Amino acid sequence: MDPIEQQQRAAIVSAVQEMGPLGISQGTSGNISVRFGEQLLITPSGVPYAEMNLDQILVMDFDGNWQGEGEPSSEWRFHRDIMRSRPDVNAVVHGHPLYATSLAICRREIPAVHYMIAAAGGATVRCAEYATFGSEALSRNALLALRERNCCLLANHGMIALGSDLKKAMWLAVELENLAHQYVTSLRIGSPHILSAAEIEKNIELFRNYGPKELK
Repeated sequence: MDPIEQQQRAAIVSAVQEMGPLGISQGTSGNISVRFGEQLLITPSGVPYAEMNLDQILVMDFDGNWQGEGEPSSEWRFHRDIMRSRPDVNAVVHGHPLYATSLAICRREIPAVHYMIAAAGGATVRCAEYATFGSEALSRNALLALRERNCCLLANHGMIALGSDLKKAMWLAVELENLAHQYVTSLRIGSPHILSAAEIEKNIELFRNYGPKELK
């Protein structure tokens, strides 16, 4: 195996095993993909995080053909479609964190209740319309919700976070869940104040180079 591919596979396995402790997902419900040249590397379907190894990561082309043992994540379509349509995205993280998923169950977007929403790329974190998991319809809905955005919620499902590399996508997934937690808590307290569009635009500019540095 090419050393660079081996390094990327190892990074994916390490990241997916962090999803539970970080509160991004549980069991086998999360999945990760990373761009690898004209293909992508993606986690397998139904393999417990703790048992996953480098050889179980599958290689997929942008026509949806894959190589490796087993099958890719059931959500491979939106991983493939996001990377095919977004050259700026090199990693996709999907999970079912408690607070983000709770908002998605209520089909509520997250408004600008905190300046960290600028990391999402806009003044809201949209909630994509519902579609059956793994379906082409879900992929289409996710792409709509991700227009000019780096993350979104999936109605009655979970969330997606994107990054120029895996470290940034994982960082954003954690920040999204934290933002969702803050929003849910503020709704319990009373009526959250929403930051202005002008303030969010200012913060988006400040966030251009914010977050962890790229993986080497």
